[in-house]
Amino acid sequence: MIDFLRGTVAHREMDYVVLDVKGVGYRVFCANPYAVQHKDGEEVTMYIHYNVREDAHLLFGFLSREEQSLFRRLIEVTGIGPKVAIGILSGGRPEVIVAAIQQENLAFLTRLPGIGKKTAQRIVLDLKDKLGSLFGAGAEAAIAQAAASEPMLAGGAGTGVWAEAKEALMALGYTEAEADRAGQAIKAKLKDGDTVDTAMKLALQALYQGV
Repeated sequence: MIDFLRGTVAHREMDYVVLDVKGVGYRVFCANPYAVQHKDGEEVTMYIHYNVREDAHLLFGFLSREEQSLFRRLIEVTGIGPKVAIGILSGGRPEVIVAAIQQENLAFLTRLPGIGKKTAQRIVLDLKDKLGSLFGAGAEAAIAQAAASEPMLAGGAGTGVWAEAKEALMALGYTEAEADRAGQAIKAKLKDGDTVDTAMKLALQALYQGV
């Protein structure tokens, strides 16, 4: 089983990167491909979940052990597969998502790609009391800080796809000014029917390109 890969990003698409590890290219699906490796040629470590299906062997990659562990907890929930779990992780830092689950914040959870009210309720029921150990000794402090500092958890969400995507960018650690620049850069690319996930990935691409 592959636990982690270390290499450079040779290519990226909206839902995966190709990681060049000593001349071998691994396709690794991840939450935010444009948040991986900020400088060309920079070496990056991705922690891996190796998923075997009847028709494919898939790699899912994460930039931290906490993100990897949260992903594995999420796919234990009935009805949540790897692709939906990756979509959940695209909505914010792991501690933000954990805080939302522990607060039973269904409004936050149902904004995440592929998550309806029943699935959000199932996530809370199955995981609320199982996530405190993800961040080690500083778990409670990290989760409490996330809950206090994120507008998405405090009920400050705006309306519309971009409003939610902007808040998700800020949950990932970008400043409001950076998010606004990205919004201006992708405004012409957003189409009717685009999801928050699509807007997020376009914005991350713009930020990666230095808007």
